[in-house]
Amino acid sequence: MLSNIRILDFSNYIPGPFATLRLAELGAEVIKIESLSGDLARSTEMIGDKEGPVFRAMNRNKKSIAVNLKTAEGKEIVQQLIKKADVVVESFRPGVMDKLGLGYEAAKELKNDIVYCSITGYGQEGELSKLGSHDLNFLSLSGVLSQMKNSHGEPIHPTITFADYIGAFAASERILAGIIAKLQTGKGSYHSISVTDVMTSIMVNHAIVAEETGFQQGLSVLNGTMISYAIYPTKDKRFVGFGALEFKFWENFCQAVYHPEWISAHGTEANEGNPVYLEVKDLFLQKTLEEWAVFGREVDCCLTPILEINELKGYGNQNVYKAEWEDEQVKMHGDLKQKNQTPPPKLGEHSMDIVSKLLDKSEEQVKEWEKKGILKSEISKLLK
Repeated sequence: MLSNIRILDFSNYIPGPFATLRLAELGAEVIKIESLSGDLARSTEMIGDKEGPVFRAMNRNKKSIAVNLKTAEGKEIVQQLIKKADVVVESFRPGVMDKLGLGYEAAKELKNDIVYCSITGYGQEGELSKLGSHDLNFLSLSGVLSQMKNSHGEPIHPTITFADYIGAFAASERILAGIIAKLQTGKGSYHSISVTDVMTSIMVNHAIVAEETGFQQGLSVLNGTMISYAIYPTKDKRFVGFGALEFKFWENFCQAVYHPEWISAHGTEANEGNPVYLEVKDLFLQKTLEEWAVFGREVDCCLTPILEINELKGYGNQNVYKAEWEDEQVKMHGDLKQKNQTPPPKLGEHSMDIVSKLLDKSEEQVKEWEKKGILKSEISKLLK
């Protein structure tokens, strides 16, 4: 779908690389523009001599060119690549790309129809915009983290960086919108993604409920306080997700467990003062996770096991797979067949190929740039 789209990706860690991974899997050519030391994720939580898991998870199907942007020659290389690109993605603090001479206005002078996407924590302006930030900060300021509390009302630290990923979805959405606009009008566009703003956007229900009722935890039918839409422990100390929100699903469940007298309790509260809730809770404790998983497949009542990561494949999830290079990988688009998969690139692995083919430079020129500390090329090292 995006086979004729070339993306220059200056981003590190998760939001930018995850956004471009999704686009790469749609067929776009993604070229990582890295410093001579590389994407910071390469060295984060390395396992043995392998590069960090975040880097290996986010960067398959991409190319890497390693350039020293602090040199005039390195900057010139990237400027020439912008002329050959459709999209630029960056995730530095506001102003960094401008100082490098590679911000949107400079890029537009080089390629007037460029689609340019900046991913930041807090946007381009405002008192927070210059501050460092991470996923936990975005969750905190958007109100999302306040929705994840334990029984004592204390925020729970998530073990997945929700904001990074949801911010990436928003970035890829805007990039695709920019590409469509470019095809329709011939004009490029600039897109500034504030991850905090993106996370705030998912608080739509909560904002209305809080304003009208003062209740801070969103819709009561969806927040675990209703008997038919809650998490229940099982016999083997595991948990199931019970989502019988609609009456028909609750009725199916009650009939299947031979408790038709519970049917009228649909929509009642999941608390210790509700005798039906206590009976339902006790019922779930009488079977194991696997037994309830089988039940949920046989009875149409929105009942599913809460799986651990290493159990996903066992339940028919085809999106997690072992790549040819032996890493566990996760498909970005479950309905699409995987084609021409390539492993995450070594730092500068494609420098020679990119510079020679796109900029018509010789192998000797690449070697000379490498000697001067302007470029790093895995291939040129092999040729020396």
